[in-house]
Formats: sequence, C-alpha cells, structure tokens
Amino acid sequence: MTSPPPYYRDEQVTLLLGDALEQLRILPDAAVDCIVTSPPYFGLRDYGTEGQYGLEATPAEYVETMRRLFAEARRVLADDGTLWLNIGDSYVAGPPGKRRSSGLQGRSQAITTPEGLGDKTRCGIPEKNLMMIPVRVALALQDDGWLLRNDIIWSRPNAMPESVGDRMSTRYEHVFLFAKRPRYWFDLDAIREPHKAPGRRAGAGAFTGRNVNHPRTGTGEYTGLHPKGRNPGDVWEIATQPNRSGATVHFAMFPIDLPLRCIKAGCKPGGTVLDPFSGSGTTGAAARQLGRKYVGIDLNPAYHDLARDRFAQGVLDLPA
Repeated sequence: MTSPPPYYRDEQVTLLLGDALEQLRILPDAAVDCIVTSPPYFGLRDYGTEGQYGLEATPAEYVETMRRLFAEARRVLADDGTLWLNIGDSYVAGPPGKRRSSGLQGRSQAITTPEGLGDKTRCGIPEKNLMMIPVRVALALQDDGWLLRNDIIWSRPNAMPESVGDRMSTRYEHVFLFAKRPRYWFDLDAIREPHKAPGRRAGAGAFTGRNVNHPRTGTGEYTGLHPKGRNPGDVWEIATQPNRSGATVHFAMFPIDLPLRCIKAGCKPGGTVLDPFSGSGTTGAAARQLGRKYVGIDLNPAYHDLARDRFAQGVLDLPA
C-alpha cells in the first residue's frame, strides 16, 4: 500500500494530514528522535473535524485512546528518544452556555464549542469533581511500558481568570517526560539556568568549601555549583504569549518557550521532532529554530495551512 503524499514538505518540515494514529502507523520504526505534543484535552472543545480526539464519552475511553496512540508513537520513536506530553485537566460540569470560537473565523473548519460539549455529567464521575485526566493518562502509559521520568508542572503566571468562587483558579498544566529505555538522550546543560545571586543565608544553598579547587575547572573556590548553571527543576514558569508570526492564532496554542526547552534537552542535534497534534505548528517552529527536522500530523487541513504559512514567512517566533 502506497502512503499518501505529505500535505507539505520542505528541507526541514514534513506535514502529514489525517488521523494521528493512522499516520503514525505508516511511519517507519525509530523514525524520530523526540516527541513533543499536546493532544486535545478531554471534553474541552470541538475542533470542527470528524474523528477528532477529546470527545470520547468517558475519561476511560479517552485514556484508552491516548494509550493506543502513544503505543504506536513509541514504535516510531528511537530507542534513546524522549516523549514530552503536555496535557491539561477539566472538571465535571453541566452543559455550557455560549459557544466559544477560535481564531479560525471565516474558515470552513473553525473551532467552536457546541451546546452540550461541556456536559460531563454522564461520564460516571459526580458533578464538580476534578477528573485527574493527566494522571490517568500518565499511569496508563506507564503501565504500557513507558518510563515516566518527570511530572513537570507548567506554571502559567498570566493564566486566564476563571469565574469560580468555590475553588482556586487553575494556573498550571502537566508536562510529562517519558522515555522508552533507561538510557536516553538528555542534554541538561542545554537548559541550565543561571545560579541565584549570592548572599543567601548559610544552609540555604549549596555547600561552600573555601580554598578547595573547583573539581571541574581546577581553580577558584569550590561552591558545589555546576559552572554552566543550575538544573531548572520540575516547575517551569512560562507565560502564555501571543503568536507574533502574523498567522492566525490557534485556539489552544502553547508558548514556543515550552517546546524550545523540551527539544533542547530531549532531541539530539540534527535530530527529528514529531508532534502528532501539530496544530498551527508551534513545536515545528521551535524545531526549526533549533536546527532540528520536524514531522507534524494534524487531522484538520486548516491548521496545516496556518503552519505552512508560518514556516513560509521564515519567522522563528523568538521567545519573549
């Protein structure tokens, strides 16, 4: 069986149109070095395309959809590759009121949230419960053979306010780091952060030993600090930001700083990054900026058009 031609291809980018699972099945083994993606969240919105994910009847069905998809993605990933999975949560709620629309107004496949989509009261969980979808998905992938290395908290300081009075506003999402095998490509030096300014009280920082040569440089005072900076840790404060490429904004686009950090740490130089839910191509823009190749899959051709226009403009979407 002959594979369909790519929707778009240049020397660095390949965009495939179709169902993510079906497109993954036609890719060869170990074809990519890193996966950075954010699938549609459970029951959140209608992306206007038949066969889309996220509209399953229950959390269990959604989790199984994700498990099956990432089992195929695991085959496509190199043995030393990593998967960075951004996924958000939602609450059991009654039917929403007004429809929400995306930035694709005027296109035939604009995103809308139709009446009744937010009605999760029939999913088997009592109303008002936080459904813990990210945790359910992470445990399912772990049970399926993935190695869960980090549960990173993406803290969003400028998150949209919520009109809710009986709980705290949600200001974070999860980014799970998975690997296929215990030994995998990971470049911590590429994402190290500057050490905090000196002057902290004794005992609050790293060990300080005077008149001891630095173990790496052989000179100076040994502070126990890595000369290239500190490990960024598992809480990432990254503000959401508008797309400055001139392309129409994808409704659920994440900031380019997020895939930039994942790719720097998790994809070898010159390697290939995959996003099975490519959307407007933010992961692709990050891969291009870092000199990696990119394979993006999306079910909706309107989003591939956005990504193609974005890449054709040559804009690198530099972080703030």
